[in-house]
Amino acid sequence: MSNNLARLFASFFCIGFIPVAPGTCASLVGFFLYRSFYSAVTTYALIFIVVLVLGFFTSGIAEQTAEKKDPSFVVIDEVTGAMIAFFMLPLTAPVMMTAFFIFRAFDMFKIYPINRLEDLKGGAGIMMDDIVAGIYTNLVMHAAFYLKNFIS
Repeated sequence: MSNNLARLFASFFCIGFIPVAPGTCASLVGFFLYRSFYSAVTTYALIFIVVLVLGFFTSGIAEQTAEKKDPSFVVIDEVTGAMIAFFMLPLTAPVMMTAFFIFRAFDMFKIYPINRLEDLKGGAGIMMDDIVAGIYTNLVMHAAFYLKNFIS
C-alpha cells in the first residue's frame, strides 16, 4: 500500500486534516455510521471489521511516514472507537449524546489502562487506546440501562 493511500485511510478520507478538533469530527463519523446502519447489524459489523483492520494497518504506516508518534491527522482510531461505543445502544438523542461525550472523555483523559496502551508500537499503540475507550463507554452505557431497568 502506498504511503499516500495509507494517509488517506488513516485520516479517514482527510477528516484528520480538519484544523479544529479532528478527533471529535472523526468520532461524529463513527456516530453517523452507527445511525446509518442501525437496523443492519451485520452490515455495520462488516464495516466495523474493515475500518478496524484498515486502522491497524494504515495508522502504523502513517506514523512511520509522518515520523511522529500518533500524528494528529490519524483519526481512524477515533472512528473505530466510536463505532464500538455506540454499538447496540438505543438510537435516541440523549443516549447518543451521552455516549459521545463519555467516549470523548475516556479518549482524552486516558484512564488506566488506556494510558498504558499508547506505549505499544505502531498501529497497535494508536488504535488500542480508542478501542478500549469505546469498550469502556459501551459497558458504562449498558450498565446504566441495566441499573435503570433494575431500579424501575
